[in-house]
Amino acid sequence: MAETLIRVERLAKEYRMGSNIVMALRGVSLTIARGEFVAVMGPSGSGKSTFMNLLGCLDHPSEGAYWLDDEEVSRLSGDALAITRNRKLGFVFQHFNLLARTTALDNVSLPLLYSEVPASERKQLAAHRLQQVGLAERMDHHPSQLSGGQQQRVAIARALVNNPKLVLADEPTGALDSRTSIEIMALLQQLNREGITIVVVTHEHDVADFAGRIITFRDGQVMEDKTNVANDAAAMLT
Repeated sequence: MAETLIRVERLAKEYRMGSNIVMALRGVSLTIARGEFVAVMGPSGSGKSTFMNLLGCLDHPSEGAYWLDDEEVSRLSGDALAITRNRKLGFVFQHFNLLARTTALDNVSLPLLYSEVPASERKQLAAHRLQQVGLAERMDHHPSQLSGGQQQRVAIARALVNNPKLVLADEPTGALDSRTSIEIMALLQQLNREGITIVVVTHEHDVADFAGRIITFRDGQVMEDKTNVANDAAAMLT
């Protein structure tokens, strides 16, 4: 049995809006093993984005507990959460979040500034990740000189540069056309096959089909948690 990377128990999150209390998550309990590729789905307001924020150490739960890499992170201080995010997590966003006046190489190396990595090693590590995502010939290009798919590849390389325990991708294909979306998901699937744990939030079934497991949220609860057998990227590309 694969080793557990994520464990959440009775995870709940409430938001106060004036005199009203909105329950975004209602006692979610589950585990994710190292090396899994998980898609999180659900309609707007289902709790999937709140769940992603908690996994990404971007917020504290109102109740329950969250263990990441054998460390309970649900009660860490803000500074400690920031350290955890930098050392253990990589993020990929819908709109890439690249610095416009910075080359692909420097965009990817940026997280290393906060990881005490010597300057002499930063560009080597960043170049390696860009090569890994197929952008060896685009390292000196700025975002405006890259296609949307290439910009997302830069963002994926940036997410990987610190060797994270977990990569969280929030609607990573939302700003891309269908063909490019398939290419990006095939890349994430290949990275997963190389041992990287990936959790993707998406509302698109075609995107979720690249994952090996699909968790569906509704009304702040897990409504379905199933193994997915329709995740052969090679078949989808033909």
